[in-house]
Amino acid sequence: MRYLKLAAAAAAVAVLTACGGSAEPAAAPPPPTEVAEPAPPSEATEAEPSTEAPQVDACALVPKEDAEKLAGTRLEDAVPVRETCTYTGPTSGPLAQVEVYVGDGAKKILDVDRDLDHEFETLSGIGDEAYLEDGAVFFQSAGVWVAIRLVRLDDPAKYDKPLTELARTVAGRL
Repeated sequence: MRYLKLAAAAAAVAVLTACGGSAEPAAAPPPPTEVAEPAPPSEATEAEPSTEAPQVDACALVPKEDAEKLAGTRLEDAVPVRETCTYTGPTSGPLAQVEVYVGDGAKKILDVDRDLDHEFETLSGIGDEAYLEDGAVFFQSAGVWVAIRLVRLDDPAKYDKPLTELARTVAGRL
């Protein structure tokens, strides 16, 4: 029995030591240091020209009236989120949604659809380059990519011409 008590005590000491226990109290944290605010730039400093595409308001590119014309039905007010704008159909129907993406997100959707082997038609006379697929049009104009997607339950081919016309209109707004 005496050996069991000795073994239990040794095990307890080993466990406490392995856990990093220390008999000394922890040192107090260092006092907070003040962060110096950066000095304002001097007037002599010139701003470097930006190589990024200009910021574009997706909802201004495709106003509600244009979205409703594309969808062929009444739509709810725009819901803008960062570089996107979404118009949805009323809950009473019919099912409709128009989505507008501007910038890198628009190009990413095109790249993903290409990776998924979607079929595209190259469109001429719209921006620097433009592509149409079922329910969506993608184009680049003035260094800005735009994607306009339409969700309807009808045959997507029915909306090819309205999507192309809207893309031409929006490219002219850039």
